[in-house]
Amino acid sequence: MAWDTEKTKRLLLEAAMEEFAARGPEGARVDRIAKSAGVNKERIYQYFGNKKQLLAAVIDHELALVMAEASPSPTDCSGLGDFAGQLFDWHSANPNFLRLLHWEGLLVEPTPTARDCERAAYYAGRVAAIAQAQRVGRIDAELPAAHLLFAVFALSAWWFTAPKVVAMLMADLPEDSPAARRAALVALADRLG
Repeated sequence: MAWDTEKTKRLLLEAAMEEFAARGPEGARVDRIAKSAGVNKERIYQYFGNKKQLLAAVIDHELALVMAEASPSPTDCSGLGDFAGQLFDWHSANPNFLRLLHWEGLLVEPTPTARDCERAAYYAGRVAAIAQAQRVGRIDAELPAAHLLFAVFALSAWWFTAPKVVAMLMADLPEDSPAARRAALVALADRLG
C-alpha cells in the first residue's frame, strides 16, 4: 500500500495547530503532535524539519485558510460592518487561529514564513480596497485606510482574544449572545467607516 504523504502532512499540521494553540511554541511537544496525528514523529522531521520550522508551516497553513476563506475583500462587502461581521463569524468557527497569532507575536525572534510576502500583499490589498471606497465616498476618509483595517481586525478578534474581560463587561447586559455581540460589532464598524 502506498504511503499518502499529503494526508500525513495534513494530519500533522492539524495536530500541530491544536498543540501550538494550546501550549505555545515552547510548551508544544513533537511527540504529542505525532501521537495525536497517529503518525511516527520521525515524519515531522522528514516533512517539516525541526519544531520551529513546523510552527512556521502551521502558521503558513492557517494563513492560507484565512486568506482563502475567511477575509473577503472590503470591496466585496457593503461596508466595514459587513467585513467585520464576516471576520467575527470566521473567528467564531476557528478560535485557535487567534491563539496561534498571539503565540507568533510573543516569540522573541519570529520565524519568517514562506507566506510573509503573500501575507503583506493580502493586507495591502485590503488597505487599497478601503482607500478606494474612501475615494468614492462609500467609506469615510477621515482616518487612514490602514488604521481602519487594523481597527476592524482588532474589533473582530478581541471578542475571542479576551473572553474573561468580555464576560466581565457583558455580565450586566440584559441580552448577551454571540448574535448580539456580532450585531454590536457590525454597527460599531459601520460607524468607523
